[in-house]
Amino acid sequence: MDDIDSAIVRELQRDARQTNRELAGKLNIAPSTCLERVRALRARGVITGYRATVDLRALNRPVQALLTVRIRPMNREVIERFKAFLTSLPEVLTVYVVAGGDDFLVHVAVPDVDRLHALLMDRIFKRREVVDCRSSVIYQHVANDIIEPLPPERP
Repeated sequence: MDDIDSAIVRELQRDARQTNRELAGKLNIAPSTCLERVRALRARGVITGYRATVDLRALNRPVQALLTVRIRPMNREVIERFKAFLTSLPEVLTVYVVAGGDDFLVHVAVPDVDRLHALLMDRIFKRREVVDCRSSVIYQHVANDIIEPLPPERP
């Protein structure tokens, strides 16, 4: 990726709804060049999609938590089946399969603490493969909206 590609990615992360002409104008390049580069970035898998960010409170999900889950037996089939189960739950926002003491890190958003408790007791802990689950309520959530490429490490 060169500087123009990086600028395109940065600007689209800032506002993916802008027109190609507006994007080209901000970068001082021809609209045809801009369009060609955006298409190439999509074809190379640098740009993987466009989405709207939403306010979880407006969707009746003001309480967020991170769940750490350990499962047994540890094999590919059990991992895939449990991952599919988690992603089918409407409360689940993101699932990470991780290394270390825990096997899964799960980001959930629910209406209240009672619903979080019900999710844990009625859904998660009822699974035979779950040997441990801990929850941490999130007080604040901050994310970087713009992700910049990192320079290659020098030897």
